[in-house]
Amino acid sequence: MTEANQNTNPALSITPSRSGIERRYGDFPSFPAALDYAAQGKSGFNIYSGRGTLLEVLPYSKLRQQAHATARRLLGAGLKAGDRVAIVAESDGDFARIFFGCQYAGLVPAPLPLPVAFGGKEGYIETLRGMITSADARAVIVPDVIGGWTADIIKGFPLVFGGSPAELMTLEERDIPLPEISGDGLSYLQFSSGSTRFPMGISVTQKAGMANAHAIAKYGLQVYPSDDVRDDRCVSWLPLYHDMGLVGFFLTPMTCQLSVDLLPTREFARRPNVWLELIARNKGTMSYSPSFGYELCARRGAREDIDLSSWRVAGIGGDMIRPHIIHSFAETFEKSGFDKRAFVASYGMAETTLAISFAPLNTGLRVDTIDLAAMEREDFARPAHERTDTARDFVLCGVCLPEHQIEVRDPAGKPLKEREVGTVFVRGPSLMSGYFNRPEETEAVLSPDGWLNTGDIGYMLDGQIVITGRAKDLIIINARNIWPQDLEWAAEHEVNSLRSRDVAVFSVDSGEGEQVVALVQCRFTDEEPRTTLRNELVGLFRRMHGIDVNVVLVPPRSLPQTSSGKLTRARARAMYLNKEFE
Repeated sequence: MTEANQNTNPALSITPSRSGIERRYGDFPSFPAALDYAAQGKSGFNIYSGRGTLLEVLPYSKLRQQAHATARRLLGAGLKAGDRVAIVAESDGDFARIFFGCQYAGLVPAPLPLPVAFGGKEGYIETLRGMITSADARAVIVPDVIGGWTADIIKGFPLVFGGSPAELMTLEERDIPLPEISGDGLSYLQFSSGSTRFPMGISVTQKAGMANAHAIAKYGLQVYPSDDVRDDRCVSWLPLYHDMGLVGFFLTPMTCQLSVDLLPTREFARRPNVWLELIARNKGTMSYSPSFGYELCARRGAREDIDLSSWRVAGIGGDMIRPHIIHSFAETFEKSGFDKRAFVASYGMAETTLAISFAPLNTGLRVDTIDLAAMEREDFARPAHERTDTARDFVLCGVCLPEHQIEVRDPAGKPLKEREVGTVFVRGPSLMSGYFNRPEETEAVLSPDGWLNTGDIGYMLDGQIVITGRAKDLIIINARNIWPQDLEWAAEHEVNSLRSRDVAVFSVDSGEGEQVVALVQCRFTDEEPRTTLRNELVGLFRRMHGIDVNVVLVPPRSLPQTSSGKLTRARARAMYLNKEFE
């Protein structure tokens, strides 16, 4: 019997996968209207501990009642429609009650990260206070898990309310009429991941959020209709302060009346297999993860005692897709009933609410193997052949969602042909209205005719988008365009002692031109294996990429990550220049 099965709470029964009402695919004017409809059915959220214990069952009918009460408490405290409410987002029922309470009250929730990816208490609080300032929040809600830090987090802010969810619920529920919610009004602020800059609040309207939820459910995931004999169910450990967790596995399932089983993000890395156990136990059909989540499970080894055959959409997003990791997961869990055709690559970002493209379902990953050296010289994704020394696999991330558009453009703004590499632009009803209170930053990326410069580099192939990197990360050496992730992935793939996210590559001005630096997390303490690792990497980079790299060994867990777990090369570079690794 698995650990998750042993820890089932017998006093609670999960919400069923079948809601009992006719399936609607996010065709609502607002998220409150979507919850009003979902509340007529039996589905809802099921909150689990990191060990797989069922802690709370929250049907949408009960959530609606509690969200109405929370809305009246928030308005009764003195908040006004349009005010921002910063919520440090734990994956629990309190977050759901407060987030949807804000929706009904016409307030604008701004989910903030828990301290899972920052360097210590001081760095985390500084980042959090920057987000609160950026959102100009009038209320800040901090969960008990970091309740001892509340005073430092809210100090000096002119707040209407600052405290815990429990303290919020003790406020008087005033008899206040709830406002009409406009589709053009702000639904929430989504903070960018901060992989290349300090996080900014992305303004998502009710209309944009609903447009993306509708497209994801109906066309991307192709959720089964209510008259189908099959049922869909979502399982997620993704953070609710990140767009993939918030939109993909919190808002979208509710808008199409699906039940969701939620695990806490902060405990996932310690017990990743509880995720798989929960999918098996509850017959989950849809779950997403960045590549590293699949890697953590594959490293734990095969599980023949669980049945993953129900998992029909195993999505990959949130970061560049690493094919070798995905293939390893498929091989490891094939005996557990996992079908590699369930893998679904997708592409998107918070600036488009979430998704912009999905690969076709039931086909697995499609990989394009290109000549990396040729692409560095020519900005053209030339297919590799048997004698290519610098072959690299890129994953096709799918076709654009209906009513949305993708173009790959050259520096002059001209659309490029298939396999020509350039900057990715997108347009459609899911796009943000802008960065909150940042008109200059908004104007820099969002054109008057609605095209968003994503900052990503890629090419089109057979109508699908292929992402090759971020423009701001590009290293130019001797007229060659070198992508840092190519060096990072080569090191992590070829050197057995390294894991994903162990290497950060960037360039610095050495005074005699650009120098490439690789920061490598090293678990060895003796000098001999450290020297061997350094020499092995220097030789690897010369052999595979033809460049000299200054390899710097740094302690384990010292490379900075964004709130969503991505490596942040910009911060790593700043730390290196500030001599923080010495």
